[in-house]
Amino acid sequence: MSPDLTSVDGWIDVVSAVFMVVGAVMSLGAAIGLLRFPDLLSRMHAATKPQVLGLFLLLASIGLQMRTLWVWPVLVVAWIFQLLTVPVSAHMVGRAGYRTKHLHRELLTSDELDAVVQKAAAQAAREGSEDDGSTR
Repeated sequence: MSPDLTSVDGWIDVVSAVFMVVGAVMSLGAAIGLLRFPDLLSRMHAATKPQVLGLFLLLASIGLQMRTLWVWPVLVVAWIFQLLTVPVSAHMVGRAGYRTKHLHRELLTSDELDAVVQKAAAQAAREGSEDDGSTR
């Protein structure tokens, strides 16, 4: 049964269905990227970018289908929480993967973190040697 496109409800159903399908495809793409990409940084990119947009489209579809205003603030809070937490968690996973050498350096076009890590390691080594000498 096709929706009645002469009414507003019919158009809302069509837009909602498109949002739902596109959001589901984007989330599926993120899942496939997690399984298929070769290294940590590529997988991290696949897990964050399409997942956030896919979730937005799915939440918008839910909001359109509910047809009540009270559900929109809850959906917006859920999406904002995702927008705030996904980049932070991806950043922490990326740094941890970099420091534990779980990446392919040949795939990096520029390595801006190398100087920072080398400086921190040298400073930690200096502080460690000072601690060893002062405790005796």
